[in-house]
Amino acid sequence: MIPWLGTHTPFPDVSEALTTEAPGLLAAGADLSPERLLMAYRNGIFPWFSEGQPILWWSTDPRMVLMTADFKVSDSLKKTLKKVEKSSRTDGRWQVRFDSAFEQVMRACAAPRRDGPGTWISEDIVKGYTGLHELGFAHSSEVWLDGELVGGAYGVSIGQMFYGESMFARVTDASKVALAYLVHFLKLQGVQMIDCQQETGHLASLGAAPIPRSAFLAHLRQAIAKPRIRNWQPVPPFVAAG
Repeated sequence: MIPWLGTHTPFPDVSEALTTEAPGLLAAGADLSPERLLMAYRNGIFPWFSEGQPILWWSTDPRMVLMTADFKVSDSLKKTLKKVEKSSRTDGRWQVRFDSAFEQVMRACAAPRRDGPGTWISEDIVKGYTGLHELGFAHSSEVWLDGELVGGAYGVSIGQMFYGESMFARVTDASKVALAYLVHFLKLQGVQMIDCQQETGHLASLGAAPIPRSAFLAHLRQAIAKPRIRNWQPVPPFVAAG
């Protein structure tokens, strides 16, 4: 039985998360206020639930993470990145921006996909993370084509720890371009690890791998104690010639 959290109830220790039936499930209830979300992320906990369910809080073991030094860029993605960079300096059709359309990115991530229904990103989730963005703790990487938002990614940043949440693409490779710019920027800022929460083949193809929760928490504790990143400006991962 998992505990039910009231508005002011602290989270239980992550060691109390379930190991069978719903591995990683820690608690239910509380709210999605920025204060509660920050408390969760600082303790290696994240919300994940479907429409109609109570708020469910998780701390998975093992934990899927992407070390910024291990991010894999395929040859085809490298070509796309160079095309985007060259365009941004010449005709301006392609642009990469940070934090110019945070809520739009969230809503695009929540939209129905061609291969299935929409994600778990509800109106309450949008409100909570938009609140984090307004406080400077949540950020978006955006890909624009001819003035239209065609791809993006967003997540939470505390100190030198980044927690990836979701990404979307409306044209080929747009989400990967957004992620590549984000990973490159974070690496330059001293961020070593991006939390990916749960294991998927897609994340593995980008270089992510599972690690024990104990190792994740050990890194998290020292990373969140570092000064926060303040100057969020995209830096091209590859410089295009010409």
